[in-house]
Amino acid sequence: MTGISVVVPVYNEEGNVENLYSEIKTVCEKNGYDYEIIFVNDGSSDRTGEICRKLKPIKYIEFRKNFGQTAAMDAGISAAEKEYIVTMDGDGQNDPADIPALVEYLEKNDLDVVSGWRKNRKDTVMKKFVSRTANLLRGIIVKDHIHDSGCSLKIYRKCCFEGMTLYGEQHRFIPALLEIKGYRVGEIVVNHRARTSGKTKYNWKRTVKGFVDMISVWFWNNYASRPLHIMGGFGVFFFGLGIACGIWAIVLFAMGRDMTDNLMPPLLTVFFVVLGVLMFIFGLMSEILMRIYYNSENVPSQRKAYSIKETVINERNTDEG
Repeated sequence: MTGISVVVPVYNEEGNVENLYSEIKTVCEKNGYDYEIIFVNDGSSDRTGEICRKLKPIKYIEFRKNFGQTAAMDAGISAAEKEYIVTMDGDGQNDPADIPALVEYLEKNDLDVVSGWRKNRKDTVMKKFVSRTANLLRGIIVKDHIHDSGCSLKIYRKCCFEGMTLYGEQHRFIPALLEIKGYRVGEIVVNHRARTSGKTKYNWKRTVKGFVDMISVWFWNNYASRPLHIMGGFGVFFFGLGIACGIWAIVLFAMGRDMTDNLMPPLLTVFFVVLGVLMFIFGLMSEILMRIYYNSENVPSQRKAYSIKETVINERNTDEG
């Protein structure tokens, strides 16, 4: 029997959680899954928590305040116990009916991750534009070969998250982070539905945070295990500029120019040489720190960037079978 943990972060979704839960439960029972449904309340100020507490069966996690979707995703994933972990948004726009297709595609192709692709999105023109622009940049910078990494509907093998802690807006880049570690990633087209209740939580701040995290993923992908390559490269570049400025100053001096009236070449020489040396030293220090990190046998677990107020586990009713 296939074991599935369905993780759903929710924030002020009182009009959606009950219907979404019912859809997830129906799909899981119809397909004979050994399932658990995990709702993570990310500091909602409406009746979301009140409604979730009454659902059965459910594992309900409530944050003390709003920490963001990535934190909620991390809390739900950490609490998941089944073989496969399915994540989706709490606004009802992801279709639980797509879960069997995700499971089938993952198993058929021996993958570790399958991401949903909202090929026909039911969003506003502006939201589509921002998303497609972000996807274009992500394809250039991160190169994770995913059309729609922003789609929360994904399935993972539980082993994917061993030793991983999510922060910032990194839930969008989980496939890229896993691909860096050698996990096999795939993608299928999924249904996307129009929002029927509540308001979207996306704004320009989340877009900026997502872009910053994209740069972080790019650095981790290319230079995490060899920071000297980038920092040392900048150091050599600036040191070379310093040498060039030094030659410029020597040539001017040899031509009889009064250097007291033209301090720019020697000042640039000192500036670029010092900057180059500092960048190279910083690269060496980063290299040493990374070697200590990778060679440490007992790396302490990272502190969570969120605080859980309570966890409620409602078991199945005895007459549900």
